[in-house]
Amino acid sequence: MKDFYKGKKILVTGAAGTVGKEIVKQLNSFTPAELRLMDNNETEMFFLMEAYRDKNVFCFLGDVRDRDKLEKLSKDIDIIIHSAAFKHVYLSEYNPFDVVQTNIIGVENIIRAATACNIKQLLFTSSDKAVNPTNVMGTSKLMGERLITAANAVRNNNKTICSSTRFGNVLGSRGSVVPLFMKQIKNGGPVTITDRRMTRFVMTIEEAARLVLQSVLISKGGEVFVTKMPVVRIPDLAEVMIKLLAQKYGYNPSDIKTVEIGAKPGEKLYEELMTDQEVHRSLELKDMFVVTPAFKSLFQSITYEYPDIISTQIQKSYISENETPLNRDDLEMYLIENRVLEKVEESYY
Repeated sequence: MKDFYKGKKILVTGAAGTVGKEIVKQLNSFTPAELRLMDNNETEMFFLMEAYRDKNVFCFLGDVRDRDKLEKLSKDIDIIIHSAAFKHVYLSEYNPFDVVQTNIIGVENIIRAATACNIKQLLFTSSDKAVNPTNVMGTSKLMGERLITAANAVRNNNKTICSSTRFGNVLGSRGSVVPLFMKQIKNGGPVTITDRRMTRFVMTIEEAARLVLQSVLISKGGEVFVTKMPVVRIPDLAEVMIKLLAQKYGYNPSDIKTVEIGAKPGEKLYEELMTDQEVHRSLELKDMFVVTPAFKSLFQSITYEYPDIISTQIQKSYISENETPLNRDDLEMYLIENRVLEKVEESYY
């Protein structure tokens, strides 16, 4: 991977976000020729600028709604990684038109900028919420995926390869359940669980960024890469966190209770990363699945061949309730080995 990114000029949108910052960190270790970082969060961009005083890292304030800005920043760039988006489900329901402007029109703008500047590759970071969406945010991410795929069918003489990567919950990211549980444990409980039957795909911030960058390496155009992830039961996550943190905050683990408060409107008991309709046109690789475009006749010039293919005949959709969850001991080891709780404390507290 290092050889691929070495000497490349790369634009990252949403660079000040949780995953965006980790993508920047990993990219910078690969000695690219230039990193252009864009976000509309002035404070976080200032901190990012302070963190990277390298001559090849440049920080820009900007919004993906501004096509002119995107086109200026895309000149002479080799790769664009587009991670800027509105991601919070409930805020999106209250502000649907803003979500359209950022998550849909913003994707159109990045595609137009990439094709106008003859960018070699464009990768869009999507979400599990795009699968059978029940809300505005998920629907907007699904539309983003569709636009990215369709861009390959209409690229004509332009050689820009556009693809998407789809992953689930990033442990410790903003808005994730880990900081919430940590705060509740710190306050002595109770820890609130919406439904004890709930399961979720999870991954660390480092894993999410690594698989995003890996997807760029092997993309052909129009695919959606679906990362493989462990599954956890949310009650198990709560109990393991109580075990690991209670005494640190001055409590006995038995003193901190968990309370079931009921699922939120539109909240699923399980997570979907690949639908039944997508299974039949998907491939399984070592670390991910590849969902190829539905309208194959539009992509006849693209050959979907990849290293490390495990199967071309996937039997079932990728849904958290169908996968074996980590047991509590394995989940505890996963949190400890990846320093998940320590990193959340460093970021939030």
